[in-house]
Amino acid sequence: MRAVVQRVTRSRVRVDSESVGEIGTGLLVLLGVADGDDDAAAEALAEKIVHLRIFEDDNGRMNRSVQAIGGAILVVSQFTLLADCRKGRRPSFTNAAAPEMAERLYAVFVRSIERHGIPVALGRFGAHMAVSLINDGPVTFVLDTADLTGSLNR
Repeated sequence: MRAVVQRVTRSRVRVDSESVGEIGTGLLVLLGVADGDDDAAAEALAEKIVHLRIFEDDNGRMNRSVQAIGGAILVVSQFTLLADCRKGRRPSFTNAAAPEMAERLYAVFVRSIERHGIPVALGRFGAHMAVSLINDGPVTFVLDTADLTGSLNR
């Protein structure tokens, strides 16, 4: 799984003219599910993001998690995060999970976040979405479960 995590003061996702998900202070997570990902990867990535200390404390240091500040998370599925652009000019998406599996693991990821009591807003899986945000900082991180092996519980 691959996630782009952005610290935001506000974020919203629209499908056509309908707002389908919106948060105030918290995290916008763009989530891509790779072929071969499983429930354990979804749960571990959610756990990492929930506890990632990327919000400032009283001393201005990144020392607080989204959970600690009482923030929310907006999760938007984005299979293009799995694109392979190494060859040619058109991205290959063969590394992305099949839609049925990706949607199931997207749901596992969301439920794992919700178990921590964090409010979660969602995009609409498989839809063409317009995502708006005010990136706070800007602060943006890219997390990949392939890179986090062995460090997910730190």
